[in-house]
Amino acid sequence: MASERNSRAHRVVVLALPGVIPFELSIPHRIFGRAFSPAGDPLYTVVTCTSVPGLVPTEADFEVYVEHGPETLATADTVLVPAAYEPDVLFRDGRLPGPLAEVFARIRPGTRMASICTGGFYLAAAGYLDGRPATTHWSWAERFQRLFPSVRVDPDVLYVDDGDVLTSAGVAAGIDLCLHLVRRDHGSAIANDVARRSVVPPHRDGGQAQYVRRPVPEPQLATTSAARGWALGRLHQPIQLRDLAEQESMSVRTFTRRFREEVGVSPGQWLTQQRVERARQLLESTDLSVDEVARSAGFGTAQSMRQHLQSALGVPPTTYRRTFRADRT
Repeated sequence: MASERNSRAHRVVVLALPGVIPFELSIPHRIFGRAFSPAGDPLYTVVTCTSVPGLVPTEADFEVYVEHGPETLATADTVLVPAAYEPDVLFRDGRLPGPLAEVFARIRPGTRMASICTGGFYLAAAGYLDGRPATTHWSWAERFQRLFPSVRVDPDVLYVDDGDVLTSAGVAAGIDLCLHLVRRDHGSAIANDVARRSVVPPHRDGGQAQYVRRPVPEPQLATTSAARGWALGRLHQPIQLRDLAEQESMSVRTFTRRFREEVGVSPGQWLTQQRVERARQLLESTDLSVDEVARSAGFGTAQSMRQHLQSALGVPPTTYRRTFRADRT
């Protein structure tokens, strides 16, 4: 029975290439491997493969043994490429050597593709990112854009979801990406449970721009965290920018600048993100009508919520509810 359940699980194949970073390599197993249905069934099967089975050198002072070869890629529903720093020709000239190109040729058309950090270089060189938006670690973004001018590189975000191809920024942003995939596949409740098991936040505010070193860092004596906490407790109410600024005893201008520095997005964008997340949770876990969810999440009207969910999630509220409530029955 267990093997029968696993055969229905979404199959994630992680491609471990020479020079792989061990932390990024471990993320998919940790996140997808902790995703279970309410009945306790695993929702994903995670398998690691490499170009030549055996010992794979890592960026650290040890190697990892990978049993499966590139033929495993043909069995994937999702292929995920973690950060690695070989071969040199990829990061110097933006192309894959012949044997590595043959590895990527084994991936079936229609397979969902994802990368963590510099894993995006492999996707770009294999042609998956032509004309698409993408991201990578902020310190590699300039080179990424120079080597792959057809890619629309966004160096500020934690991850980019372009439907069947997703890319993330560096290091811990791989956790954000994998949690996003669980949330997209199975809803917020399951993604939040995975986050709790992994002792990480289910969703981080803002993007990687907040982690870039500034030439002249400004001392952060005051923060906007109290205002954010205040807002989260009353998302169902109208909240103006001046209301948030008053919670920190700042002028609107100072508060807006400080908020963007800390969170990476404007206060208005952050509020919309939180309201979308609240609406998702209510649609998944309650029997409230769409109008009631809209009011409880602070959108005011069903039409306003419909527009915001369509923009953020690509589906209207009724479709989202039908998909993710049915998923847990």
